[in-house]
Amino acid sequence: MRKHYLKEYKRGIYSGLLLSGELKKHLLMIQEQAEERFDLLVQQMAEREEVTEQLKVQDQMLWVRRMNSIRARAEEIVREEIIYIL
Repeated sequence: MRKHYLKEYKRGIYSGLLLSGELKKHLLMIQEQAEERFDLLVQQMAEREEVTEQLKVQDQMLWVRRMNSIRARAEEIVREEIIYIL
């Protein structure tokens, strides 16, 4: 996603990174940051909304719905905070 974003909307930055040989390093760094932020957000949201293993045992479908919602919101936040910035 980051590569596509740079290529489409930040061509100067994309070209600079590509020509300097830093594009792959940059993309890997962004991916690592995004994955760490996503995991942290999911954990924090699940704790705040009391989506626990106990809920998973009691009502698995409710747990799945809530976790899907949490993951979607976390992904959206990561996209806005990390992927589509500069």
